[in-house]
Parts: sequence; structure tokens; C-alpha cells
Amino acid sequence: MTESSHAVFLSYASEDAAAAERICDALRAAGIEVWFDRSELRGGDAWDAAIRRHIKGCALFIPIISVNAHERTEGYFRLEWKLAVDRSHLMAPDKPFLLPVAIDATPQSDQRIPDRFRELQWTRLPAGATDPGFVERVKSLLYARSPLDLRTAPQAAGSSAAASSIQNAPPPVTRRVVIRTVALIVLVAIVTYFASHWFGSRATVSQTVDSATQTSASDKSVAVLPFTDLSEKHDQEYFSDGLAEELIDTLTKVPNLHVPARTSSFSFKGKSATVNDIGRALGVTHILEGSVRRSGDRLRITAQLVRVDNGFHLWSQTYDRDARDIFAVQDDIARTVSERLENTLLGAQAVAAQQPTTPQAYTLYLQARHLASDDTRQSLAQAVTLYHQAVDLDPNYAPAWVGLALCLSRQVAQGTGGSDTPEWYNSQHAEILKAANRAIALNPNLSEAYVALAVPHLQYDLDWTAATEALAKARALDPNDAEMLTIWGHLNAAIGQPSATVEAFRRAVQRDPLNLSTRKYLSRALSYARRPAEAVTELRQAIALDPRFPGLHYELGRALIMLNDAAGANAAFQAEPPQASAWRQLGLPLGYRVAGDTARAKAALADQLRDSAGSEFQAAESVAFFGDRDAALDWLEKARIRHDPGLVWTRHDVLLQSLAEDPRFDAFLQRIGQPPETEDRIGTR
Repeated sequence: MTESSHAVFLSYASEDAAAAERICDALRAAGIEVWFDRSELRGGDAWDAAIRRHIKGCALFIPIISVNAHERTEGYFRLEWKLAVDRSHLMAPDKPFLLPVAIDATPQSDQRIPDRFRELQWTRLPAGATDPGFVERVKSLLYARSPLDLRTAPQAAGSSAAASSIQNAPPPVTRRVVIRTVALIVLVAIVTYFASHWFGSRATVSQTVDSATQTSASDKSVAVLPFTDLSEKHDQEYFSDGLAEELIDTLTKVPNLHVPARTSSFSFKGKSATVNDIGRALGVTHILEGSVRRSGDRLRITAQLVRVDNGFHLWSQTYDRDARDIFAVQDDIARTVSERLENTLLGAQAVAAQQPTTPQAYTLYLQARHLASDDTRQSLAQAVTLYHQAVDLDPNYAPAWVGLALCLSRQVAQGTGGSDTPEWYNSQHAEILKAANRAIALNPNLSEAYVALAVPHLQYDLDWTAATEALAKARALDPNDAEMLTIWGHLNAAIGQPSATVEAFRRAVQRDPLNLSTRKYLSRALSYARRPAEAVTELRQAIALDPRFPGLHYELGRALIMLNDAAGANAAFQAEPPQASAWRQLGLPLGYRVAGDTARAKAALADQLRDSAGSEFQAAESVAFFGDRDAALDWLEKARIRHDPGLVWTRHDVLLQSLAEDPRFDAFLQRIGQPPETEDRIGTR
């Protein structure tokens, strides 16, 4: 081989010889020269010199990654890998050379794989089964005359992500370009590496996706996966996740582009699945993934854009930058993806600019956002502290004010974070309104800020008019935001619009198809619209996705009660998993009662009422279902005082049917802004 050679060097652990031979045969059948000769694997100085000469002269180096390579802590292939990595550091940043291939489910975060390989896009060829797309990709990399060819040649454009097994540093860009980059980078990508064993076997994934989600993919669609944290201490997850979330947020605002929301895209985190499986699950044609490696103030960020149907990489890039340049890096990514796709997918649509801030405030913002996603009492308290620190550092950073408002609202909804007194609720409410209004004043075009304002109006004030006005502004700015659609659904439930409630939640599910919380709300809306059979169908599909998700079996039991299936309802309530003990506790009294087990029903109800802090509305439902009107009305009043978010469902709640003709219930509906209307009265549908 010589420097001008078009040959490929295959490097593998001896246990993987059969798989390597399959790859070799496929490449040679296409006329590609491959250095692979098992008969020469005998050692010696001459053989060692030949190995070094071939690695120095080959055009592409393909390391075969597997569990066997992981298990082998020593082996000659590891020297080959080191020689190849060393050579790559001497190359121009835009020259393709390293092309890692994994032949099994070895995770890309495997610490025994060289850092340089883990930073690049892996191709997965199970057991060495080589598809034509991979062969074409190798040919495009071998015969592209220059980096310019890789950007312009049709064949290379379809596979240049493999070419970006290179640390390609783009030229400096302006702030406006920076913003554009963030939005459009996610526009062309979705998942690659993170998906396969989410539900178990790959067959199970495909079957579940086909039967439960049935999401059709628009060509103008892209999913952004959480970026992998490759930092030495693995302590930058908040940063890698935050980068992906920022891209999702920006791309969601692009008209006519379908971008699954965070919950759905992040559901594949840490899992292993095929690009095709993920594309079907999320209903997208493109996937964007990447990795982040942070050392002190230095960042290395890689990003890859993948076409779902053929696995081709449309684009890939590696950025080595200072952490202070994070917004510029995001913009670089978006700019490049924009150049790839704006003429084919979106036309010349512009992407809204992202508000800059200081690196310190941005880091605190990302850390707070990461913690808030756990939605526990402790994580919410920590997130609130970090949001306060972020706005103290940069009082003009609107997204941090939005995060603070939403986080405080979650504390109110859970009844956590304070002394649970009227004074605490009033103080919390005032701070929420201050944060949301501050965000709006700073950026009137930030749709999330109006969502943050609508939540306290809906949850705390029970002011449906104010909530409607705020959400209308949010919808005008971003009609595709799944969080906004979810709040819109709750608002329609509160004002007595069952059909509109169902439609809002259905649209939210379309935007975030694997968000089981939203699916649960959709099924509840169907039940409250007196369509329990449809609710059962939705719930069984959701349970198929994850039978351990809290509350799904509880909602199923309620729908089955409406269908007069006592045995099925009782079984559903008891099927709530151990980690959903609160939902199980709520369902057992109902299940035992419809099953005719009076003694167990009363005992289960007593257990529920002893531990009802934070679930006053559910306590009212249970005692009303048992026929105790006085106790039910008392619990409803407690729920009102505690600002229980369940109150928005009061008007159509089938469990409250015993209160339908009680004038005290009509008076309560008046107090919470839900005056009874003849066509909406319980039991009339």
C-alpha cells in the first residue's frame, strides 16, 4: 500500500474473525481493496512491520468493535487501534480515516474502547452482516477527491456522516448564524445508537410500535436524541441532555416540521435499538444524535444526521471549542444542517434566534432543567435553587425565568416545597407570576413564557379567562408545543368542553407519542367524554409500551367501571406495579367495591384516607363513589384550599356521580368557576 492507496484496513480481535471476514468479502465483492489475511496472523518482526506499514498507508481504518474486544484487555488489535488513532491526529481535520463498526450491541460509552472511536459515529453490522448502504458509504469515502466532493457529490452527501469520523472545525460564524444552527441541526436527525432493547427484544419493539403508536412519518420530520456524555467523569449529563433539549425546542418552532418532544426522544436514552425501530416509534424520517466530551473549559461536541429508511448519514461534524462558545457551536451545527436540508425539506424557512447568556448562567440553567425533569420533591427543590442562581447571574435570561415559574408550579401541584399553609401557597403563587411575567417582558415572543403564565391561572386562580388568554398567545407563537397542548387539554376540561379536551390531548400525543403521561391524560379525557371503550383501547396500547408506568392500570380500572366490567376493573386496579403504590392505593377501594367485596373495600378506603395528603381530590372521588356525600364535599373543599390540580376534572367526573343532584355540589362548582350546565351534568351523557 502507498499513501495514495484506496485500500481499507480491517482491525479485529481474533474471536471476531468470522464477522470481519464477512465484511471483507462484501467490500471485496464491490471491488474495494481490503487488508485482511487471516493466514498472516502469526506474529514476528516482519509481520509487525507489515502491520505498521499497512496502517500508515491505508485510506480507511475500520476497527471491529464487539464484546470480544471489550473482554480482551490485551491484544495486538489494541496496538493497531493506537497506531490508527495516532495517525489520525496527524491528518487534516476534514479528512475521513477512522470508520468504527460495531458487530453487536456494545454501547458507544464503553470505556475500553478508545476515546477517539467513541467520539465518532458507529456503523452497526450485526455479526458482520454488511448491507449495500455501508459498502456504498465506504466507496464514497475512498474515492471522494476532496472534502468539497464529500459536501457536493450526491453519493457522498448521503454518507458524509461516516466521513465525519473526523474532527472538522468549521469557520467562524456570526451570532445570527449561531442561532440558526441550533434549530436546524435537529431538523435533520433523530436516533441512531440509543434504542434497541427498550421493550426487550427487537421483535418486541417493532410489534409494540406497530400496534401501539402507529405513527406515520412525514418526510419533514426529525427526532433529536439525547447526546452521549463522554466526559471522563461522566458528570456532564445535564449538559449533553440540555444541548439536545435546546435543539428540540428550537426546531419545534419551525413551521411544517414534525419534531417529537423531549419525553419521546429521551425515552430511548441508554437503550439499544435500530434507527428503523426508532423512526417507526416516533414517526420521523431523520434522526439527530451526538456526543459531548468536556474537560475543564474545553468542549468536544460531535453531531450526526441520519436518514431512517436507509441508515445513510447525511452529515456529521466534530467541534473542539471553549465552553464559552457553546451558543456558537450550536449555531454551527444548525447552519450546517440547514445547508443540507433547507432546500429539500423546509425551503428557506428561518429559525428563531436563541437568546444568549453567560456560560455560568447557562450551566446553572441546564443543571436546573435536568433536575426538574425528575419531578421529585428533592429534585424540584434543587432545581428551584439553581434557577434562582441563574437569574441572579443574568436577570435578563428569559428561559431561566420560565424554568423557575414552571418548577414552582410543579411544587404547588405536588403540595411540596413549603409548609403547606395558605401563606406558603400565596407566596409561591406570587413568585410564579413574577417569574412568568418577567420572562414575557424580556421576550414577548417566547411561547413557553405564556405557558408558564397560564399554569398558575389554571391551577391556582381557577381563572379560566386569564388562562385562555395566555395559552392563546402561546399557541399563536408555537402551535406544536406538546406542553402547551397538554395544558390546553386541562383548560378545556375545566371549562366543560369534552370534545376539545380529547382533541388537545390527542394532538399532544401526536407531538410526543411516547410520553405515557400525556397518553394517560388522553384516556382520561375519553372517559370523561363518556367514551370509555376508546379510553380502554388507548390505555391498553400505553400499557403495552410500559406496564410499569404509574397510573395506567388505575385509569383502565375506571374506564372498565364505566363499561360495567367489575371483574376487569378490580383486576386492573390490583395490577398497578409496586413502584406505583399510591395509584394502587387509590384504586383498590374502587375495585373491591364493584367486585362486591365490602369488607376489603372499606378497609382499603380507610387506608387511603389515612394517607391522603396531596391527594384530597382523589379522596373526594373515593368517598363519593362509596355514597358518602358529606365527606365527599368536605374533601373537595380541602382540595380547593390546597389548589389540587385534579379540580379541573370535577365537572364530568363519573366517580362524583352521587353528588349530581346535591345543591351543595352546584354551589361548589360555582366556587371553582365551573357553573353547572344542563348538557354537562353528570350522568346526562
